[in-house]
Amino acid sequence: MTQLPIGTIQTMHVLRKIDTGYVLKKDTEEALLHHNETENDLEVEEEVDVFLYNDKKGQVIATAKLPNIVMDAYGWTEVTEVIPKLGAFVSIGIAKDMLVSVDDLPLFEKVWPKVGEKLFVTLGKDQKGRLLAIPATEGIIAREIQAAPKALLNQPINGTVYHTSREGSAIMTEEAYRGFIHHTERKEEPRLGEFIQGRVIEVKEDGTLNVSLRPLKQHSMGEDADAILTHLEESGGQIPFNDKSDPVDIRGTFAISKAAFKRALGKLMKEGKVEQRDDGSSILK
Repeated sequence: MTQLPIGTIQTMHVLRKIDTGYVLKKDTEEALLHHNETENDLEVEEEVDVFLYNDKKGQVIATAKLPNIVMDAYGWTEVTEVIPKLGAFVSIGIAKDMLVSVDDLPLFEKVWPKVGEKLFVTLGKDQKGRLLAIPATEGIIAREIQAAPKALLNQPINGTVYHTSREGSAIMTEEAYRGFIHHTERKEEPRLGEFIQGRVIEVKEDGTLNVSLRPLKQHSMGEDADAILTHLEESGGQIPFNDKSDPVDIRGTFAISKAAFKRALGKLMKEGKVEQRDDGSSILK
């Protein structure tokens, strides 16, 4: 078995030319460099920097087209293919795309990344020694981010989701700030790798941000009122919700807080469209 460290960039020298390319050597180990993996004509004994990986047969292949990331180095990669129950493939800048395993993706496929979205990963190996793309952990992210200035409070912010769960979603912004979106500050869970736009609702002492994907109260009330009215119409004009309903039930149905629900319901009542009763609310005829 070869001792060449796949997933890394190595300096090797040309041992000999063959019809399909070049045989490279380092110490006692050899690797094949195909003609289409280099833009230059190489001479015997010439040194060349190459990235090493395995082909489908397990052979060590060299490429002079150096990747965006290597073992233990992190970077953003673009998703090129998503295969249910297997994972997502990302481009690292070489001919072979790398797999992000299903084990490193969210439990629910609906929040898996889509083609064209980006994941912050490094290279690692599975139990069989094959290269995989591994998403960054919070510990790694902590080394990559910058402290955000207090002046960002209430300002719009953009970023890419690098972690998501029912509790909330974490993003890295274009400026390398870390932002957290609590589940109450989003109407639906964003996808891993999704580029989102929000606003800063808190700049914490450690320089990280709390971010909301919800509009300001005065803007969201109309949207929430429309959603309640639509739900009423689809439910035969009656729903078992009023301003005394359980907040968890309200969020589970409308994806808004009880306070937002009460504001929106109050707006509909003021407009004469809805009335409240002890057992819920109904459309006024």
